[in-house]
Amino acid sequence: MTVRVRYFAGARAAAGVAEEDVALPAPATVAEAITALGDRHGRALEKVLAAASFLLNSVAVRDREHPLGEGDGLDVLPPFAGG
Repeated sequence: MTVRVRYFAGARAAAGVAEEDVALPAPATVAEAITALGDRHGRALEKVLAAASFLLNSVAVRDREHPLGEGDGLDVLPPFAGG
């Protein structure tokens, strides 16, 4: 299956890309996608992913065991500072 991943702020800097399509074996979960992203982009992104929030098809997802579907969109949002 293919998932569209979009990176924001520090996640974009750590990944070196704004967005990408990631192929995952089906079935896959958010946790498996996170692992694949860390493997693909290395330690800098792994550190961001450990603290990041995620949107799945524009809806916050806290359960990392949530299943992914073909063509889903996964947004990586690092912690934001400010008020």
